[in-house]
Amino acid sequence: MAKIYVEFLGPIGLEPQSFDLASLEDLKNELQKNPHLNEWLKLSAVAINDEIVENLDYIFQDGDKVVLLPPVCGG
Repeated sequence: MAKIYVEFLGPIGLEPQSFDLASLEDLKNELQKNPHLNEWLKLSAVAINDEIVENLDYIFQDGDKVVLLPPVCGG
């Protein structure tokens, strides 16, 4: 288990949270408990320490910063 910090950008509208989890898959499972996040999880990219990560097997290290990046449009 690692202590991680999660930020939710843009229209997701949640305050940053910390979790004690082992992997990105564990985080996905934890976040799916929040009905507000289910649709965002399908649409958003995930960055860990400023790098996009798609592999749910990613193992967290203490202090990792995870950011949920919703899709954006410009104008």
